[in-house]
Amino acid sequence: MTKPNNDAPVLCEVDGRAVAHVALNRPERNNAYDGALIAALLATLDMLEKTPGLRAVIISGRGRHFQAGADLTWIDAIRAASREENIAASRATAQAIWRLNAAPVPTVALVHGACFGGGTGLIAACDVVIAADDATFAIAEVRWGLTAAIIIPQLNDAIGVRQVRRYALTGERFSAAEARRIGLVHEIVPAAELQAAGARMVDALLQNGPQAVAETKALALQSAWTNLGEAAARRLIESHADKRRSPEAAEGLASFAEKRPARWS
Repeated sequence: MTKPNNDAPVLCEVDGRAVAHVALNRPERNNAYDGALIAALLATLDMLEKTPGLRAVIISGRGRHFQAGADLTWIDAIRAASREENIAASRATAQAIWRLNAAPVPTVALVHGACFGGGTGLIAACDVVIAADDATFAIAEVRWGLTAAIIIPQLNDAIGVRQVRRYALTGERFSAAEARRIGLVHEIVPAAELQAAGARMVDALLQNGPQAVAETKALALQSAWTNLGEAAARRLIESHADKRRSPEAAEGLASFAEKRPARWS
């Protein structure tokens, strides 16, 4: 059994059944992602790809919230860097989400508290999502003059273009019940039962032939929005990076830092 480094931004432990337990570990920042968390998630995916006989992955968040989107302080620092550095940051973010989406083993997300922005893309990239009844969701990038470019394909697959056109344009928060209604969440349980519900789901998954599961998932993804070609993927990454460097994003991030409404021109 592998043991996690408890100070790392992403923790990973593989149990005796070859089930990986991955936990986002920035509780002091509500597990908001920054460059270090993205790098740690990519390293975790590297390790899992080399784990013999891996059967499933469970993803959760430590602390009060599952994942509160991007760390906007980090985003503001990145936006001041060169275009090449911004593209590199967007590419790393995209690779983390897209590699998770294409993982050949079943992935189960356990969501509690806030799941905002990139967090919604992360769970949309998972095969099964179970939410606590206290969970709250938002595709909130537009509030800060940013776009959800990288996660739009995952969201299109999970909830459909019609629902993306509402929730990614309004940035509004919605409940676990609404998340289940639109397809972002499969199941809702009391918060105290979230881990047990995840364990039951993994028990069910482990009853199935691992090669059959991998082939079924690959077949499903062949006709998915996330089955991007190289050119389309590059356009999404560049769009994501360029929007971060725009004057509108500068104003949106300033409004966050100054705790005031944005003054859109």
